[in-house]
Amino acid sequence: MISIISPSRLHLSLLDMNASIGRVDGGVGISLGSPCSQILVKRSDTIEVVGDSLLKAKIEDAVRSVIPKDEGIHIRVEDNMDAHVGLGSGTQAALSAAAAVNELYGLNMSVRELAMAVGRGGTSGIGVASFEKGGFIVDGGHKFCEKGSFSPSSASRAEPAPVLFRHDFPKWDIILALPDLHGAHDAKEADIFFRECPIPVNEVQELCHIILMKMMPAIIEEDIEAFGYCIDHIQRTGFKQREIALQNQAVRDIMVLMKDHGAYGSGMSSFGPAVYGIVDNKEYAYYIREVVQEFLNRTIGGRVIVTKANNTGADIRRV
Repeated sequence: MISIISPSRLHLSLLDMNASIGRVDGGVGISLGSPCSQILVKRSDTIEVVGDSLLKAKIEDAVRSVIPKDEGIHIRVEDNMDAHVGLGSGTQAALSAAAAVNELYGLNMSVRELAMAVGRGGTSGIGVASFEKGGFIVDGGHKFCEKGSFSPSSASRAEPAPVLFRHDFPKWDIILALPDLHGAHDAKEADIFFRECPIPVNEVQELCHIILMKMMPAIIEEDIEAFGYCIDHIQRTGFKQREIALQNQAVRDIMVLMKDHGAYGSGMSSFGPAVYGIVDNKEYAYYIREVVQEFLNRTIGGRVIVTKANNTGADIRRV
């Protein structure tokens, strides 16, 4: 039997939703230690997925994309991450299932090849790179002439974006709030891309400038103040600013709450509603967790956890 534990991820922002110089998308993100998903797999005469998972159909589709003809697999979902909250559950479910087939049947496919087979990474490359190696990741998007549109991964068949920069994320604590809401997905998500893009080129330039010249150096130098500044700046710029404007007011309130109580920076992951804050003091991390949890309890509900980055990628092993 094979166990596959795959990480969630924070998607901090898409970079270039203007495409005036020929590329589109690009992304920056962080692989997370938790929440995570886990599946246990073994050979079978049929394709069978058991366990409580809203992503069962996605797992089955991924298996059928790569499994050799007339072969089967039994997948037991041991642990789930929440779907449609901004943590990349769909990509991780599909890649885990494909990786399970790859391992069981010795297909010798790379993570990138698996992602192409199951149709993931067509807009953001952060989820694919998180599965492969984890860490802090910047990807380079796609040639616009090949992708042809502003669209989310669910509506794109482009190849996974190339990784431009990958570095271990510092041992900072990450407070993660998961309100009882769902972010935009499928047709609604595609409509937002159509309506909001292209983003003005000056905003794209501003965003790329701060990521290249402040955020990436802050990771290398472990400068949490500079990194937090970048997180806050991103929320006010480019496509991320438009994503946040569409959120429930409580999501925006959580970001402010985290900052007011000591987080160096706070932001929303992907289309939300997941909100994160960065601190370098565990005592502060748990204090902020309690403050935000109390807010959720009296407003929209949800949960808050304290986690760290995953700097290794998915854990695939025989058990």
